[in-house]
Amino acid sequence: MNTEIIIKENTVTINEYLGIRKMVNWKKLSEVQAKKALDNSLYYVGAYKGDEIVGLGRIVGDGAVICYVQDLIVIPKYQGKGIGSRILNTLIDYVKKIGEDDTTMMMCLMCAKGRERFYEKHGFIARPTDSLGPGMIQYLEITD
Repeated sequence: MNTEIIIKENTVTINEYLGIRKMVNWKKLSEVQAKKALDNSLYYVGAYKGDEIVGLGRIVGDGAVICYVQDLIVIPKYQGKGIGSRILNTLIDYVKKIGEDDTTMMMCLMCAKGRERFYEKHGFIARPTDSLGPGMIQYLEITD
């Protein structure tokens, strides 16, 4: 049996996406949300060991000025094995490829607490800095 981790582009299913989010205790999404999230992503990859998804990462944004790393997930039993770095490097390579020559693309993310060093190893800077304020978020509860 092949135990190598394979990265596949734009093939993650809705059930895989919902399942891997559940494995890391992230907010529950509906199937409609999951489908829309995948459909509206610029790019996404899944990391697979055989037929099992063990990691995932998405790029969202406008593809011209700004792209965001979204949902970088590696299930706990596969963390610390370089899978997250492979996923992130694949996402970075994609953004470099779609960028217009002689321009700058902003690549941003919201980092989970305690994961800053991982992203810093890949060239990201933590905010705030002297010139950049903090990243911010607001959760909007949608009701009828």
